[in-house]
Amino acid sequence: MTDWSWTPPADSGITVRMVLANGVNLELAELAAANGSTDRLALCVHGFPELNFSWRYQMPLLSALGWRVWAPNMRGYGASDKPGGIEAYRLNTLADDLGALIDQSGAREVMLIAHDWGAIVAWHFAILKVRPLVRLVIMNVPHPMVARRERRNWRQLRMSWYIFAFQLPRLPEWLLGRSGGRGIKGAIYNMAVDKARFGKDVLKVYADAALRPGALTAMVNYYRALVRTPDYGAIGDGRIDVPTLLVWGEEDKALGVWCAQGTQRWVPGIVVRRFAGVSHWVQQEAPERVNEALAAWLGAGGAAGKPS
Repeated sequence: MTDWSWTPPADSGITVRMVLANGVNLELAELAAANGSTDRLALCVHGFPELNFSWRYQMPLLSALGWRVWAPNMRGYGASDKPGGIEAYRLNTLADDLGALIDQSGAREVMLIAHDWGAIVAWHFAILKVRPLVRLVIMNVPHPMVARRERRNWRQLRMSWYIFAFQLPRLPEWLLGRSGGRGIKGAIYNMAVDKARFGKDVLKVYADAALRPGALTAMVNYYRALVRTPDYGAIGDGRIDVPTLLVWGEEDKALGVWCAQGTQRWVPGIVVRRFAGVSHWVQQEAPERVNEALAAWLGAGGAAGKPS
């Protein structure tokens, strides 16, 4: 049997396979639309230090709403390929990975749903119009123009210390991987508010995947490439005209809730849903509330409304 990073429950309908996209093999979890349609694709993109496993609560909902669901493990994660070197993880390349997946799907309508690092890529993808989108859902990551604004905010700079620490050679990998991935487990568990959502079985999935050969260096190289290549700043006016939902857990210890404010300047069709008492790991920690927000927004056609 193939050694997948996550083996979905047999009764979930979720299957896992490898897909070649943009020159790399990516581990892909997928679930067919409940109505059998293949025209609409919901592409769910995970963050650091996560996996497609982080979308386990949203995949059944999206299927029930008529979306075909693909959740890849991004390059460097899980059983996906782990190219060497920092250049392999630059933002333009990561966006092209998503474009290649969309091409393979053959879908006519595509919605990107993304969290953390996946959301950094998704913002970039939507701004550059790498492929057409009909919907965009972002979770707990600021629009790059807001991030640029917050670089002058000492509160946020103090919270973002890890980005600078990750520029060091080898040390971040050692700290994250020692003692059976204690650093990976702690990064998730210690930031969580409802820690019951992140039991030993859940943390083991993430730690085991991160301890695969080459994984930790690849994962940290995302941050190194972000700082050392020009892609993140090369976004023109940053405007996005796609209907967008921004979901934010207000108890995020890495990105202050102020990072959710002011985005409508660059994304006029945005709806913001903020959840009090929920951490950065919003879709795993409060899946019922996130799914309710997703269903309501999609049921309304993703149209702009008054932010809550």
